[in-house]
Amino acid sequence: MKVICGLGNPGERYRLTRHNVGFRVVDLLADRWGLTGDGRVRDGAALLEALHPEPAGKVLLVKPMRYMNHSGGSLRAALSQTDVEVTSDLLVVADDIDLPLGRVRLRRSGSAGGHNGLRDIISSFGTSEFARLRIGIGRAGEAVDHVLATFKPDERELADEMVQVGADAAERWLRDGIDEAMNAFNGLDPAGPGG
Repeated sequence: MKVICGLGNPGERYRLTRHNVGFRVVDLLADRWGLTGDGRVRDGAALLEALHPEPAGKVLLVKPMRYMNHSGGSLRAALSQTDVEVTSDLLVVADDIDLPLGRVRLRRSGSAGGHNGLRDIISSFGTSEFARLRIGIGRAGEAVDHVLATFKPDERELADEMVQVGADAAERWLRDGIDEAMNAFNGLDPAGPGG
């Protein structure tokens, strides 16, 4: 089984904030795969299962339904009854204020990079050895205010495109693995010429 976990904050108030692009990528994947509803909630996480074409097979889409700083406990509990190997079977999708809006970056592993959701996952699992897909939201003003704000009207089209690219990257990870996904998507600039 493979797992794609999108990070965000639960509730309508946060739905379209910059911090919730991880949730939006998972929601788009669910739409693409014809999954309906919000999934079942177990151990503080919304879960949707899908059968993806080989080689991925069964895929679990996860959205921790506690606030961002507590993402790790929800994810760990949700995966406790599975045979998922975190170091090879998990992709975490999160926003990144250090990436410009419109950029995505995949990594095989790494630090939390100041992201509280990633920090809590690393703490909960005791390892930073899991794949992550960072979605650029840019940086402006105070970090907390910025990540909890919605995209400005002139940013929304690019933000929507970035969520699409994030979903494409997650599907590439499923199909071909992290190295192929990194080669295909790192450095891609939807905001650039022709993008």
